[in-house]
Amino acid sequence: MADIKKLAELFKELDDQLVGCMKCGMCQAVCPVFGQTGRETDVTRGKLALLDGLANEMLTDAEGVNEQLNRCLLCGTCQSNCPSGVKIMDIFLKARAIMTGYFGLSPIKQAIFRGLLSNPKLFNSLMGMGSKFQGLFTKKVDDLLGSSCARFNAPVIKDRHFNTLAAKPLHKIVPEMDSPAGSSGLKVAFYTGCVIDKIFPHIGEAVLDVLNREGVGVYLPANQACCGIPALASGDTKTFDKLVAHNIRLFVEGDFDYLITACATCTATLKELWPRMFSGDSSLKYDIEQLEKKTMDISQFLVDVLKLEPIEGNGDRTVTYHDPCHLKNSLGVTSQPRAMIQAAGCTFKEMDEAGTCCGCGGSFNIAHYDLSKKIGSRKAENIMNSGAQTLATSCPACMLQITDMLSQKEAGMDVKHVIELYADGLCK
Repeated sequence: MADIKKLAELFKELDDQLVGCMKCGMCQAVCPVFGQTGRETDVTRGKLALLDGLANEMLTDAEGVNEQLNRCLLCGTCQSNCPSGVKIMDIFLKARAIMTGYFGLSPIKQAIFRGLLSNPKLFNSLMGMGSKFQGLFTKKVDDLLGSSCARFNAPVIKDRHFNTLAAKPLHKIVPEMDSPAGSSGLKVAFYTGCVIDKIFPHIGEAVLDVLNREGVGVYLPANQACCGIPALASGDTKTFDKLVAHNIRLFVEGDFDYLITACATCTATLKELWPRMFSGDSSLKYDIEQLEKKTMDISQFLVDVLKLEPIEGNGDRTVTYHDPCHLKNSLGVTSQPRAMIQAAGCTFKEMDEAGTCCGCGGSFNIAHYDLSKKIGSRKAENIMNSGAQTLATSCPACMLQITDMLSQKEAGMDVKHVIELYADGLCK
């Protein structure tokens, strides 16, 4: 349970931030959840009105408040379109921390966040065991997408088509690295993130291949931990602080010019949430601020810093692009991934609503799968209607969601990270 002093501080911060909302309803026009349900309590304006009297609401209907707060993708679309500039994501994350302080973490979340995520070595070991035995419980359904489904009826998995754990995670393929700057004169740190490490290690390998090709040195420390966003989104600030501190201490040991990631969610967490939401060891705050200045998405680094040259290709593969919410809404990165697709020699075709949420939202997909699927199905239809052969994006979590949607629709398309297209010269 959170201490009373910390809860009081969070309540005060909420009150100070809530006054900026003009109740104009602009968020209503862009919220993907409201777009499906039409419920005022599902849109940002309704949630902020609820939070305006949070202390009283917690006394009268704490369960109801908690339920409404968690019916949110945390996609940031409302914040990026708010004419008043209200820091809505900060408000929601602090409100969730208050509710977790009031209710406490569930036993399952305690086991996941404080037992596994906060212990990277144990987490890696258990995921390694899971990859060896997952074939007993899953079966392949789409070779092109690499998706599988459950062999048996499973309440949590339901009818999902999912990517299984990699046979060998990235941290086993490349345990660590500290190579000098090459012809570019630059060196970067590479933060891998959990999904790339354990499900899509080939994305991490593509990053390293491209950096090597471009003459960029790499600092890749061993024993990296989760960026902390799953814990923070569940109101577990204690685990979030522990994970941030763990990662910061790893990266301050390196000497590099930039820190890059190939995960939109990790990039936004490192740049936006580590500096604003970390409340742990104050001696680390300077290091967090300095690291934030160096952090960027891999496409940003390649396009804006390295000025990557196009690969010669015949453009015989048509590719469309989905903007991850955390890259577009939080960081404003939209042109660079598209430039990478074209630099890979692909024929690029814009789809309708490229910047709308795919419906993943991390734990939202688990708790509200039916709603997540409706949002994702609309995204899949737009992808298929584009006429492209390949869907590219910059977020492994989006890849999981879109793979599920396209696989269930038997779309006959594959899903790639933009760095894979450039690394493999897929469109040559």
